[in-house]
Amino acid sequence: MINQICNCCGINRRDFLKLTSLFTASAGLSLAVNGCTRENPNPPPPEENTTTTPSTGGGLDQPVKIGYLPILDASPLLIAHARKEYETQGLTTEEPVLFRSWASIVEAFLAKQINVVHLLSPITVWLRYGQKFPGKIVAWNHLDGSALTVLPEINTVQDLGGKTIAVPFWYSIHNLVLQQLLKQANLKVVTKSGDVKLKPDEVGLVVMPPPEMVSALANKSIAGYIVAEPFNAAAETKNTGKLLRLTGDVWKNHACCVVFLHEDDINNRPDWTQGVVSSIVKSQSWMRQNRGEVAKILATENGKYTPHPEAVLQKVLTGFDPQFYAKEGAIKHLDWESQRIDFQPYPFPSYTENLVTLLKDTQVEGEVTFLQDLDPKFVATDLVDDTFVKKAIEQAGGVQAFNIPESLTREENFAV
Repeated sequence: MINQICNCCGINRRDFLKLTSLFTASAGLSLAVNGCTRENPNPPPPEENTTTTPSTGGGLDQPVKIGYLPILDASPLLIAHARKEYETQGLTTEEPVLFRSWASIVEAFLAKQINVVHLLSPITVWLRYGQKFPGKIVAWNHLDGSALTVLPEINTVQDLGGKTIAVPFWYSIHNLVLQQLLKQANLKVVTKSGDVKLKPDEVGLVVMPPPEMVSALANKSIAGYIVAEPFNAAAETKNTGKLLRLTGDVWKNHACCVVFLHEDDINNRPDWTQGVVSSIVKSQSWMRQNRGEVAKILATENGKYTPHPEAVLQKVLTGFDPQFYAKEGAIKHLDWESQRIDFQPYPFPSYTENLVTLLKDTQVEGEVTFLQDLDPKFVATDLVDDTFVKKAIEQAGGVQAFNIPESLTREENFAV
């Protein structure tokens, strides 16, 4: 029970209950208020962008406490841990903590039980502007890496009419992309489906933790789900589902998860922050050349990071056949030459601007009036601090090592 204001997070009981309304009822959240640190008991509102005096030494004494979901979006954080990149930067680490849902990982981050986290990029928009939570994006984790997976008998988006699809979170790229696909197919979104009988031109959306999606599809309690890898590959290998569309074929080279840090760590521990970001960027550089090794490190056979068999991870990381998926209809833009998942760290401002614009056109449960007042260009500079990632990219071989334009700009391609 939350009976007081959690000053270190800037969230009171009413606001936290609003936060939990976004999560599934089964999450059973309770904010560990007593676990919050009190270094900055009264942080300024994010929009003020108040700068604090860095602590002596940049705060390298704080351990890196990683929280993650068992999806490949988290792999740069985990590979950096496995390869001791954080230690190379003079940091100490604790064992990464695996969470099963976005609800639980957000709760732990708010309570500062973890301090390095990958979050769905739309969650960061909601936290900073919907809840005034002082956190910032410091890098991207990956490119693409998600798909819409459906029952084998479903062949087109139009076939989803009258059916229920699971999304991992209301504020997610998955929900955003799915709703754009449904809109093009002239299907209406119903976010509070429950026991409501859906009409032929309606699609019910439900929030479901990623680890529960594969079994839900197998027992046909849902007709499909849209989520990060390797849960799509898992359904493929079990022959319980097929890919209807890759999200990277709708939004070219989009980010799904981003590296999100507490703003007081960014301001008070600049050396620590640089070490964290440099470790992740160096990890991404290595991963681009060693995709098979990434699968081995993360596989359940290794017994340390994820519950996924190596064969499923290899299917995503090394077994991608774009021609096959083009024939199946999951890829419509072969000329984009996208990977099933790829890795690069730079947070392009154009992406954030487009994200905010599209979020305004996406149905979610909960209070959304804050979205309508957001200026996309403001969010692109206020939500993201690219200072550390720019330096980290130079340390890792420069923009050419990640196929990033020298200008650090790009045009967004979104085509359903």
